[in-house]
Amino acid sequence: MPIEKDELLHLYREMLLIRRFEDRAHFAYTQDKVGGYFHPYIGQEAVGCGFISVLRRDDVICDAYRDHGHFISKGGDPHAAMAELFGKATGCAGGKGGSMHFYNREIGFYGGTGIVGASIGLGTGVGFALKYCGSDAICLTIFGDGAVNTGLFHESLNMAALWELPVLFLCENNLYAMGTSLERSSAVTDLASRARPYGIEAETVDGMDLFACRAAAERLIAAIRADRKPRFVEAITYRYRGHGAADPGHYRTRQEVDEWRARDPIGIVEKRLLEEKIASDEEIEQMHADAVKAVNEIVAYAESSPMPPPEALHEHVYAP
Repeated sequence: MPIEKDELLHLYREMLLIRRFEDRAHFAYTQDKVGGYFHPYIGQEAVGCGFISVLRRDDVICDAYRDHGHFISKGGDPHAAMAELFGKATGCAGGKGGSMHFYNREIGFYGGTGIVGASIGLGTGVGFALKYCGSDAICLTIFGDGAVNTGLFHESLNMAALWELPVLFLCENNLYAMGTSLERSSAVTDLASRARPYGIEAETVDGMDLFACRAAAERLIAAIRADRKPRFVEAITYRYRGHGAADPGHYRTRQEVDEWRARDPIGIVEKRLLEEKIASDEEIEQMHADAVKAVNEIVAYAESSPMPPPEALHEHVYAP
C-alpha cells in the first residue's frame, strides 16, 4: 500500500531526527558526556522507521543494544532518550540504564539489552505472554546478524514455531558482527534461510529502502495478526560508522563505505519527495534545519537535567 503524503513526510522527518540525534550523541560520547558505551544507528534508519511505523501502540518491541532510533520510532520521547544517554534522572530508564537499556512500558518498548541475541529469547517470551493473555498484539523482536549464530536464536525460533507465537523476528543485517564480516562468521550467509527449517516463513528485504521495508512490514505484520504465527525477515542494511563509538572501522575499505553511502536511506526518500513533488528543495532544506534545531534543544535538555539522587540506587531492584 502506498505511503500517504503526510505520513511519508512524517517518516522523513523522523529519519532526519534520528540521524541528527545519533550524530550529536556520538559527539557527546567523545566528550565523555555519555557513560557506558554507544552504538550508532546512522545508515540503518530505513529499517526501524519502515517496520515500526506499521506497529500499533499496544504492540511490543524487544530490542538489542543499537536501540535509540527504534525507541524514537515507537513514540519514545527523544528528550528522555538523550537524557538516558547522559545518565540523567529524566532519562527513559531514570538514567540508570544508559545507551543499551532504553525502556518505556507505556509505548510497548521493553528494551534494549546489551547481551548479543538476548532480545530473541525475550521477544519469544513476550510473544507467549501475548498469546496466553488473548491479546491480538504482536512482538517485534530486533537483533543483528551476529545474533543469528547464538544458540538462543535456534531455541527461540523452534519454540515460536512450535507454539505458534505472534512474533516478527527482524534481523538487521549490517554485514558486520562487531568487526567480523558476515562471510567470515557465517557458513550460510543467507540468514533468512536459517528460519525456514523451523517452518517459519522468511524473506529478505532491502534495508536501505524505506519503501521496501514498509511494504514488507505491512505484509508480514498483517499475516501475523491473521494467523498468529511467527515470521522472519532479514533486512540487509549498513552502518556508516563503527560497531560502537570507539570502533574506527579499519576492517572496511573507504570504497565499500562510499558505495553504501551512495544508497543512503534518507537520500532515497528525498528523491521520491522531489520526483512526486511532495516537497521542494527549499522545504527539504528547512526540514534538515528543523532536525538540527530540535536536536540542539534535546541536548540542552539532557545537559540541564539533574543526576539521579543517591536513593535511586535502591529503586527498581525488585519487581513489585
